[in-house]
Amino acid sequence: MRPLLERHRRSIWLSVFLVTLAGLVAGTRLPVTLFPQINYPRVVVAIDAGERDAAQMAADITRPGEIALRSVPGVTRIRSTTSRGSAEISLSFDWGQDMVAATLATQGALATILPDLPAGTRFNVRRSDPTIFPVLGLSLTSDRRDGVALQQLAQLRLRPLLSTVPGVAGVDVVGGGTPEIAVDVNPARMQALGLTINDVATALNAANSVAAVGRVEDRHRLYLALVENRIANEADIAAVPIKAATDPGAGIVTLGQVATIRRAPAPAWTRVTSNGTNAVLVNIRQTPAADAVALVKAIDERLKSAGLPADVTVSPFYDQSELVAGAASAVRDAILLGAFLAGLVLFLFLRSWRLMVITAALLPAVLAATCLALLVLGMSFNMMTLGGMAAAVGLIVDDAVVMLEHLMRRMQEAPASTKPSLLDAAAEMARPLFGSTAATIVVFLPLAFITGVTGGFFKALAVTMTAALVVSLLYARYALPLVASHWLTMRDVEAAEKADGFMGRIGDSYDRAAHRALIRPGLFVGLGAAILLVIGAFSWTHVQSGFMPKMDEGGFILDYKAKSGAALSDTDQLLRQVETIIRDTPEVVSYSRRTGFQLGGGLTEADEGDFFVRLKDGSRRPIEAVMTEIRLKIEAQVPGLQVELLQLMEDLIGDLTAVPQPIEVKLFGDDPAALAAAARKVAQGIGTIHGIVEVQDGLRVAGDAIIVKVDRPAAALAGLDPDMVAKQIEAQIAGTVATRLLSGETVIDVRVRAPLALRQRADVLGALLLRAPDGRTVALRQVAQVMIAAGQRQITREDLAPFIAVTARLEGLDLGSGMKAVQAKVGQLKLPTTIRVDYGGLYAQQKQSFTDLTTVFVAALLLSALLLTLLYENWPFTVAVVGTVLLSICAVLFGLWITGTELDISALMGVTMVVGMLTELAIFYLAELVPDAPITGEALIEAGRARLRPILMSALIAILTLLPLALGLGRGSGLQRPLATAIIAGLAIGAPLVLTLLPGLILLLGRIRIGRPQSEINAPS
Repeated sequence: MRPLLERHRRSIWLSVFLVTLAGLVAGTRLPVTLFPQINYPRVVVAIDAGERDAAQMAADITRPGEIALRSVPGVTRIRSTTSRGSAEISLSFDWGQDMVAATLATQGALATILPDLPAGTRFNVRRSDPTIFPVLGLSLTSDRRDGVALQQLAQLRLRPLLSTVPGVAGVDVVGGGTPEIAVDVNPARMQALGLTINDVATALNAANSVAAVGRVEDRHRLYLALVENRIANEADIAAVPIKAATDPGAGIVTLGQVATIRRAPAPAWTRVTSNGTNAVLVNIRQTPAADAVALVKAIDERLKSAGLPADVTVSPFYDQSELVAGAASAVRDAILLGAFLAGLVLFLFLRSWRLMVITAALLPAVLAATCLALLVLGMSFNMMTLGGMAAAVGLIVDDAVVMLEHLMRRMQEAPASTKPSLLDAAAEMARPLFGSTAATIVVFLPLAFITGVTGGFFKALAVTMTAALVVSLLYARYALPLVASHWLTMRDVEAAEKADGFMGRIGDSYDRAAHRALIRPGLFVGLGAAILLVIGAFSWTHVQSGFMPKMDEGGFILDYKAKSGAALSDTDQLLRQVETIIRDTPEVVSYSRRTGFQLGGGLTEADEGDFFVRLKDGSRRPIEAVMTEIRLKIEAQVPGLQVELLQLMEDLIGDLTAVPQPIEVKLFGDDPAALAAAARKVAQGIGTIHGIVEVQDGLRVAGDAIIVKVDRPAAALAGLDPDMVAKQIEAQIAGTVATRLLSGETVIDVRVRAPLALRQRADVLGALLLRAPDGRTVALRQVAQVMIAAGQRQITREDLAPFIAVTARLEGLDLGSGMKAVQAKVGQLKLPTTIRVDYGGLYAQQKQSFTDLTTVFVAALLLSALLLTLLYENWPFTVAVVGTVLLSICAVLFGLWITGTELDISALMGVTMVVGMLTELAIFYLAELVPDAPITGEALIEAGRARLRPILMSALIAILTLLPLALGLGRGSGLQRPLATAIIAGLAIGAPLVLTLLPGLILLLGRIRIGRPQSEINAPS
């Protein structure tokens, strides 16, 4: 190998340079996103059928839709919510399903039943992916312009401007008002002239038309003949003639004589504010592969050329790039700080500045090559790939340290003034170096078979670390020896010998401890294992558990629900009090509020909506403390308002996976009354558990209704039927869009309806006039009874079975403990036998993820055992290493408990990585043993003494490079904190176990005794 490396040293150096250069270029081209691109297996169907009774809606539309959608290939679960005139059906598929094909299949299934559904039924099918949430949200406010004018600015100026920015998937404008011309008829004048609203609408429609009637060729020109009768403004509408009555001698009146004509916003039961001011919101959504940070910068630049009026203020209410950039900065700082600490360790043990420079040059070269691999694989910089780089720093430096330490040791062992062949020395480390890297890589292989959020997230981390480790292995094996052979001198050996005093004292202590331990290996191993098992068992029963790691995102969502059926003005009044509470919170920078719809869409009534609250950067209280304070103030000061507070990414992942709440108790039953009673009982019961907050009983009521019950005989005597009555009432209350005016690029509806005085109160609806075909008129109260009915509850079903979901959130309580308390409480309630109970929410996701990651852990352990067997073909070695690793997991559990870190999917991934990292240290230790030689206690101690320095250096470097991540420094860095904490705990105990407990296990399993006298054993060597 030496001639080969010598012969190709220039090509190797050039290859490293070119790969590094390409990696630097790749780093500038990699998109920056929040999370890895994951195809979430969920499709949502939104159905709109106008104004319709909830029960009738469920029978006529939702249930046929569910039956049709059940036939879509790959559907695993269907959940529906039905309200008045609208419904939402959620389809869940298996992970890995082709969601483009699934979406098309869903649209096809609905198209087949559309002809059988009531007229006017419309549906919208959308995939659940992160682009449903905006990457940037802007608010438009003005002290001079109303909501209609602001919406026109957003629609006609900002939307076209921003839609052309590369990476923008869509621009949604919400809030404000749609321009409309209201024609409020005078009932008395209309009755006196024998006119109806239908007559007015017909006249308007006929008076506003443009028709092509043919082409004419005249004098060498071709003309299009148009009959144009276009209405341009309110004056033209007022001048439209209407024939009074139907007899031939009837006169003509103009519309202005029988109606009031004015500009008004279209009817809307929504409201939007920003920082307490009525606003229009512009939500910019990104394409899946877009760079969030670059996209927001490009939008900011584009806004500078928008040319908006001076009185219009544009301000961001949400900026995802801040979290992305904050997380990237936190990981970058962790890499730099970890590399600096690793350099200190290297200098402490070897005292050579050349070794520090070599290692410092290797790290960016490997990370640059990793960037190139990510670009080739179509990945991005995100919280998982960046976290993978940060976690790999210690392993990259470790490869260099192991190789350089071995080269330095060979230089120290060589005769004075004689420099040994460092390329030959490097060849000695080939087998353990390849084996140790393989030990770390194999633990990631089982992740290829894991699905769900866990698989999607940690596959990105695994690919990043694997790429970094492969490059690090190649550089450490082939590039570093070339650099060392040309640059290291005997002065570096002299510098390293200065550290021998420090290492000598540590080595002497190790010798004494190892000799004492290996006198009676059975006692030592048994006692050590017993202590670790007790610690592990205690920690297992006390450590908290969760699903996703907690992190401070710098903002949160506040979902709210007012009293069912509350008027929009009353709900708005309550929410103004909430806005005061939010504004008085010192950590809040800005907020936006939506009423009647939500940031991520979904079925929403006029009495519910959400806030997005944005917090200050820098030093402030933790976000959980701020959220708790706001929730408690709302509960105390704004009675009648139910709220849920959660961070945006938790809300986003919950919506994408259809499990938005941590706790969900699903109650199934065929008796609606018994089901509702059980839901109330469960909600009341779990609400008494300390730490369970924001309990919702799932009994969502869509609001009250005014019922018009037609008296068929009376209607028949008046020449009417129920259908005629319904259409005439609708024309007077909701109005009829008679025609549309073209105003620039905008089309404005002209709505004809009764005056506000006749339709704003239920008790005056009876005075509405109805006209029979023969011209007779009657009041509504003469042919129908008008009454108010109590609110109708939304109808929810899962897989066609009626169910109610009782949900809750946690505060100061982990998910595992919370669910145990909830299950115990539900079991004590003695629900009827007709009620079936199931548990969903994030708890169900946690169970699945824990099962998957446990499988990954076991598979990683078995693969590590296979690797050890392939390397050494020695059963005691394999069993001893596996036993040492398993005992080290007890230390991981203790570390999580003592630091208050939850056992979540990130921590479990850390546990799995501990398997590979400790196996790597064990391979370095076993590499010192002479193959096929008898394994004695003396040989084991000598191997430990020889590998003491590299193992300690490797463990310390890995711990210190992960320490910044474990401390959770920086915004958004909390995602990797449990993983780093688990690895640090495992290495802190596992590395000493490799040097002490592993030899004892090998000795015990091999049934070998130390062949030295007692006095010699106790003496330091």
